[in-house]
Formats: sequence, structure tokens, C-alpha cells
Amino acid sequence: MGHTRRDADVVIAGAGPTGLMLACELRLAGVDVVVVERLAERTGESRAGGMHSRSLEVLDQRGILDRFLAVGELQPVGHFSGLYLDFDESESRHPYPLMILQSAIERLLEERAGELGVRVRRSCEVQEVRQDESGVTVELGTAQGPSTLRARYLVGCDGGRSTVRKLAGIDFPGTEATMTALIGDVELPDLPEDYVWVRRCAGGDFSAIAFEPGWYRVITSEFDQVPDRDEPPTFEQLRASLVRLAGTDFGMHSPRWVSRFNDAARQAARYRDGRVLLAGDAAHIHFPAGGQGLNMGVQDAVNLGWKLASVVRGQAPESLLDSYHAERHPVAERVLHNTRAQSALVRPGPQTDALREVFGALMVFDDVNRYLRHLLTALDIRYPADGDHVLAGRRVPDADLKTPDGATRVHELLHAGRPVLLDLSGSAAVAAVARGWADRLDLVEARSEDDVWPVPALGDIPAPGALLIRPDGHVAWAAAADGAPDTSALRTALTTWCGPVRRG
Repeated sequence: MGHTRRDADVVIAGAGPTGLMLACELRLAGVDVVVVERLAERTGESRAGGMHSRSLEVLDQRGILDRFLAVGELQPVGHFSGLYLDFDESESRHPYPLMILQSAIERLLEERAGELGVRVRRSCEVQEVRQDESGVTVELGTAQGPSTLRARYLVGCDGGRSTVRKLAGIDFPGTEATMTALIGDVELPDLPEDYVWVRRCAGGDFSAIAFEPGWYRVITSEFDQVPDRDEPPTFEQLRASLVRLAGTDFGMHSPRWVSRFNDAARQAARYRDGRVLLAGDAAHIHFPAGGQGLNMGVQDAVNLGWKLASVVRGQAPESLLDSYHAERHPVAERVLHNTRAQSALVRPGPQTDALREVFGALMVFDDVNRYLRHLLTALDIRYPADGDHVLAGRRVPDADLKTPDGATRVHELLHAGRPVLLDLSGSAAVAAVARGWADRLDLVEARSEDDVWPVPALGDIPAPGALLIRPDGHVAWAAAADGAPDTSALRTALTTWCGPVRRG
């Protein structure tokens, strides 16, 4: 028997960065969304500590980047397993990592979600999930007793131990942990002034990073000892670990937060099971080297949000959701691969010391530095796309434009979260095709201020003549500036990514 009741179009489990970003994307597209969160309030724990170029571009595409820049601090360098990387200012308008604590990211995203009308229900824990041909029923445990939500779709953004993933019966294969790391935000009055942020030791390594005057993030990593994952970490364990590695605790006191992580690497076998989808840590976990986890979750959300909204609103067929797994699963595979390599590069011992020395020497070569940099920034990601134009499938460069209304940038055209057909050559044929999708597409006629556009991993390319830009900033179709655009290919791309034309 079918269900007629519906409490929301989409229920999101988890109010971390991934869940909140997804909620903002869905609400921006007019979808009714409810976020349920197990915790009664934000923990305030600092957790992840930065955002890379592609994530900053995503925030810029939605017009909210300034909020994050006002709180964080840009850093001109990054690292791959503790070995320094240089960044290229020509590859992005936002080339440098932004040091910003996860607690601040969650606060800013929750504020944005509130502005958009997202409903966030706290002290709600998912306990059962049932799906049928018309929707999904989510049974919740709350402080007031059992509760039920009915929606068209459920997205699990509930972390590495995802209840949604387990209830959906989605496998989570991968590799086991070989080390354990303790992390804490503490005061560290006796740290030497000449301290370098990370030091390798006989049993592992330790690092101390200053986030605010007076307190530090301390991380200790020790290999070949993995405690029970349910054993709660303590400040005394962190202190003892630091003493084992450094021979002193540097006067550590006043912990704000202590946690534990390891180098287990796992990925959901599929990101979708019918009306249940996964994003962020619920879909993939890995060694947090290079700060890629939070960034990948935010980018999962931006890839999924507009697709799910199009399906919910009846503009696109449900098959569009299959492209979410097809595009994002390989991205996570790449991250798991490079974080396993980074875990191997921090293992103590003279063999690894020699490997790091060789590896560091190779990183001075531009091609090596660029390759490793792109692993972290995700600026070179190219999704499968039809057409042979070099931009097809890639993230669109944020080029300067001149429109009849004045100067703008490509990323500013994406603030509304809608597909954009950018016509840079004044083609009447492109405009004619666009009319069939006018209800879900922004047609923008403009002129590029630059003859060439920079593309990471490729260098400069000639400015295109026209582009179909997806809401997540990736190019679905492109035409060269010289020659007539292939309007048949454009219609195919519009049908694939925006749904079929609505007759009448």
C-alpha cells in the first residue's frame, strides 16, 4: 500500500559539514529538507582544520566564501605527508589552503542553512529505515520518545560509523588500521620557540600547530598498536604518548578536546541504494593526511545536491542519481590511494627516512609538485563527459567576463545554484536551443576578458565560444570559439543533465 504522508522531500542524517552543505544546496533549489542530528548541540570541537582550493571555489560559486575568509587564515604552503608543497596562483582565484577549524565551518554552514529555511532537528538518532516505491520512512529515537519521518529520499551524512549505511546494508570494504594517532587541543607553555611543526621519532611522530594564541593542536602518531575503537581517548593517554615520543609533555595542560584516529581506509561499495544515498565520511574514511576528508565531503554534497533536487522537482529522471556514484566514487578511491601512500611515508624507521629524502628531492620538480598538489586540491578532477573539448567534464575556470549588465566572473553566475549556458560568441543557435530549458537554466551572453583560460594540469587554453556549466561548476558541454557550435550535442547534454524538454 502506498504512503500519502510526507514530512519532507529529503531527510539528511548528520549536521556536520557534509550534511549542512547538502541541505543548503537542496534548499537553494527549493527542496523541502530536514536535517536530523544525534547530538543535542554542536560540540565546538575543532576537528578538521582547513579547506583546499576546490572547496573554496565551491563556496565562492554560492556567494558565501567571504564569511569563511573572515574567520580563517590563508596559508601559502601545504604538505604531502609532512613534505612541503608549493601552490600555483595561476590555477585558481583561491590557490592557497584556508586554515579554519571544523567547528567554525559547521557554525557558518548552519547559519546559512537557517537563512535558507532548512529545518535542523537535534537529539534525533536514526534507528530504522524502510523504503518503498514512493519514499522512505525513517524511525527516530528522540528525547521525547520515538518519532517517524517520511520523505522521498534519505541521505546518510552521519560519519564513518554511519547508521544509515549499516541499515541500508551497504558494504564498507577497505584496509585495517596499522597505527593510531591521538589529537588534542591543549595549552603547551614549554614548547621551544624554534619548534618545527612536525618531528619524526623512533616510534612515530608528533606535531604541534598553533591555532590561537595560547593553545595548540597536538597530534601524536604511533605505529603497530591499535586500541579498541570503542575505547574512549583521554588526556592522560595523549600526555603519555607525547612523553614516549618527545621525552617531555612540554607542560601540556587544560585540554579543550581529545580524540583519536587511525589509517584505516574504507569506501562504500555503492553510494546509492534505491532512495538511500551516502555522502562524506559515511561513504569513505581514510588517514586524514593533507586535510582531504572534510573537503571531499563538501564536494560530495555539491555534486549530489543539484541532481537530487532536479529529480525531486520532477525535472530530471531518477537515473540522474546514478551519476553521483559514477563521478564521486573514483574521486574517493584516489584519495584513499594517496592517503595510504602518505601513511606509509610517515612510518618510522631508516628505510622510510631514506624514502622521504628521495621523495622530497623529487618534489622540487614542477611536474611532481603539480601532481601531488592536485591530489589535495582536487582542481584537476574531470568527470566523464561527452565531447572532445578540453573543458568537458572539468571544473570551469573563474574567468573575468563582460556582460550587458557590467563586469562579472564565471563563478558569480552560479550563485543561484542553477545550470548556466554561457554564450561567449553571441550565437543565435545556442540561444534558440536554450529556450527549451528556460524553466531550469540561466542563459548568459557575455564576452571573455581574456583570450586564454588557465586549466590545471593542462596550462592555458583558448577561451571557449560557449559552455554548459552544471550547478556544481563542472562543464557538461563546450564549444570552441571558432566554428559553429554543435547544437545537437548541446541538446543531448541538456537532456542528460537538465532533463527532457517540457512540451508546451
